[in-house]
Amino acid sequence: MYRRHGIILIVVLAVCCTAAAFAQFGQFGGRRGRYRDFQGADGRVQRNGVPDWKLDQKFKKDVFTFARIKYRSFRGWQWDTDYPDSDLNFSYRLQQLTSIHTDPDGVIVELTDPKLFDYPFVYLIEPGNIYLEEEERKALRTYLLNGGFMMVDDFWGDDEWDGLERELEQVFPDRKWEDLPLDHPIFHCVYDLKERPQVPAYGFAYPLGNGEWSSNQGPGTEEVHYRALFDDKGRMMMFIGHNTDLGDGWEREGENQDYFREFSEKKAYPMGINIIFYAMTH
Repeated sequence: MYRRHGIILIVVLAVCCTAAAFAQFGQFGGRRGRYRDFQGADGRVQRNGVPDWKLDQKFKKDVFTFARIKYRSFRGWQWDTDYPDSDLNFSYRLQQLTSIHTDPDGVIVELTDPKLFDYPFVYLIEPGNIYLEEEERKALRTYLLNGGFMMVDDFWGDDEWDGLERELEQVFPDRKWEDLPLDHPIFHCVYDLKERPQVPAYGFAYPLGNGEWSSNQGPGTEEVHYRALFDDKGRMMMFIGHNTDLGDGWEREGENQDYFREFSEKKAYPMGINIIFYAMTH
């Protein structure tokens, strides 16, 4: 159902030295607004300095595409948080730091869109107030049980966790999420991470001294949680990062050198690349 196998063939783990590779490129700067404000005359999202590249036509059907889920929320639009900067920057870094052929633009897709099944990986952000119709729940359940993989990112505190968990119980009433220990392969498959990284939202990150940073965003946000849902064969279907904001680490990389060095370079990009590689090879 998915174009996963062609992608796997071109994942050779040709990962550059991270610090050297990042240092070769300038900062990208930040944008604000919603996706409809960023469409150029050619229909592509305006890149605002993010390097562009052309796809090899031999692999045009076997590239990795960053697919973002559009959904409804009890608190208005939240699905497009950090868009388009995070998606463009991450796609570029994935193309730059690995041998994975990557679409430079990414896509936005709804759960009920038949095109959902063209993408083996999808990204869901700020789901603490998510609301799905039954048709969307059914589509998500079908997608995940048939080989799809969803990454969930950027929601904080007990209330937002409860909001996502209520929806997960509607999608999978017979399944329970599991906490992922640090020795799980997803933390080591490309970059050998020494911690389960917590990336604070940009506005909450400030140095405490002695190399320590604050990432506290209120009660219940102190500790990062990485959790997962598995299918009957033990394949991870959904990777959930709670009390962390990998998307801000991608989006905000050009706004502050200290934030970039501490969170984008050391945590957000390595964790994101690990997630993609694990999703595409398991």
